[in-house]
Amino acid sequence: MTRTVLVVAALHVVGIGGLAATLALDGGAGAVTLVMALSAYGLGLRHAFDADHIATIDNTTRRLVREGRDARGVGLWFSLGHSTVVVGAALLLAVGVQALAPALEDESSPWRRFTGVWGPVVSGTFLLAIAVVNVLMLRRALRAARDGAAHDPHDHHPGGGPVSWALRRFSWATDRPGRMYGVGLVFGLGFDTATEIGLLAMTASAALGQVPWYAPLPLAVLFAAGMSLLDSVQGSAARRAYARAGSGPAGRGRLRYDVLVTGVSAAAAVGIGGVTLVQVAAEHVPALARVPGASVSLEPYGLVLAGVLLVAWVVGLLCLRQPRVQA
Repeated sequence: MTRTVLVVAALHVVGIGGLAATLALDGGAGAVTLVMALSAYGLGLRHAFDADHIATIDNTTRRLVREGRDARGVGLWFSLGHSTVVVGAALLLAVGVQALAPALEDESSPWRRFTGVWGPVVSGTFLLAIAVVNVLMLRRALRAARDGAAHDPHDHHPGGGPVSWALRRFSWATDRPGRMYGVGLVFGLGFDTATEIGLLAMTASAALGQVPWYAPLPLAVLFAAGMSLLDSVQGSAARRAYARAGSGPAGRGRLRYDVLVTGVSAAAAVGIGGVTLVQVAAEHVPALARVPGASVSLEPYGLVLAGVLLVAWVVGLLCLRQPRVQA
């Protein structure tokens, strides 16, 4: 936990320090740069509440805790991978790679069309896979409880077949917090975040002609600082909730808690992942536009999902702590 705090604090220090240096070197654009910096940080905070961020961090954290693995830093590593795309794009803009600007601005550009498919497909597929892994783990736990056998938390895969093979490879890629950096990176290659920060810097620069060439760098770091702060908080909260339940006494209360939190978490992942994949398919196959969810915007559902998970954790923990009163 201390390492996570230090990394998040360092991002804030670097971002604020870079902003101060920018203002000192080019005081004439101070007001514009400051407004852009506040907007960039706000966008980072807001992006952490995207539904795919919340579902990914929650499901991965639960899976690691359930397996008895160290789940500290899941949210931070995911955010750092995601932020690498933002900082990389800002760095290219800062050193004068002007060809990147039209690719980011023009939604019909080949790059935007490619990343517009890549990002949602990766995130949707990941969410469906991690939901399946969590459900399989819960099924094993319920079966062990029914048979009165000791449950091995590391044994959660079906015996064989192509699905089992794919899930084993997927599980290897997410079996420790550090590997969430790669997951965040491929999520970020959808360029939603890079587009937000890139357009923010480029639009102000083009409109006013006063923003220095190096301004995108502190903006990108501030964006990453805001996103890493809330992603880390969510990962820490999920880890504590699941670890506390896992350390509780075995029995029906614990099983009910497992069913409740896994059901909510997995259902959220399946719903978000399914809607994401349907929407990508509907863009290329007009007939699929009638499929439920094809026109649903997931933008407002991040906060809703965070609230639902919080309620599930609290209710589950209360039920776990209160023994049933015998009549």
